[in-house]
Amino acid sequence: MRIDGQCHCGFVTYEAEIDPEAVSICHCTDCQRLTGSPYRVTASAPRETVRLTGNPPKLYTKTAGNGRKRLQYFCPECGAPLFTTGTGEDAATWGIRWGSINQRAALKPTRQIWCRSALDWFGETAALPGVARD
Repeated sequence: MRIDGQCHCGFVTYEAEIDPEAVSICHCTDCQRLTGSPYRVTASAPRETVRLTGNPPKLYTKTAGNGRKRLQYFCPECGAPLFTTGTGEDAATWGIRWGSINQRAALKPTRQIWCRSALDWFGETAALPGVARD
């Protein structure tokens, strides 16, 4: 599936080719801290299909407890998270942050990872009262 997207302010824009079946929810504590939310949704893409069409993002490198490096790309203007990847062989796949994808309404997660870090109320949100507003 061909997608395009941008950061919140529009400074960084991109296009990519993704597999719509490769959309996942991550409950790890790093994703919780990086997003300020209980989980992060990511669409996977082969590196060679991701093409920047606007300004370049800024890079932050996070070294995990196991020593592996995760590259976190975000907008230098508004701070919106955009991409993640690894180093070496882990750099072949990029994770595109779901919130930055213009076609995100068509992308439903197909799996969850790091579920032991999931908050115990995660599955209960459908029962919360809501307001129909964008």
